[in-house]
Amino acid sequence: MGEAVMKESRIRPLSMVTTGDRVHLVRVRAGRGLNSRLASMGFVPNVEIRVVSNGHPGPFVIIVKDIKMVLGRGVAQKVFVQ
Repeated sequence: MGEAVMKESRIRPLSMVTTGDRVHLVRVRAGRGLNSRLASMGFVPNVEIRVVSNGHPGPFVIIVKDIKMVLGRGVAQKVFVQ
C-alpha cells in the first residue's frame, strides 16, 4: 500500500497521466499569458482534472469542472499534477 500512495502522490506533467485517471492541479509552469488563459479555463490550484483520452498521437482530452476540453501536448507538459 505504501508504494501505491507514493506513486499516486508524485508530481508529474499532465501529459504523463493515463486515460481514466483523476488528478489535482499543483502548478502551471508557463508565462503570464498562458497562466492567465488556463486560470480563466478553470485551472486553479487543487482543481480535479479527469483525463478522458491520452492517445498518442491523438488528441489530449480532459474534463475540468464538468467542461470537456482538448489541450495541446505542449500545454499539457507545463501543467503539473498529482
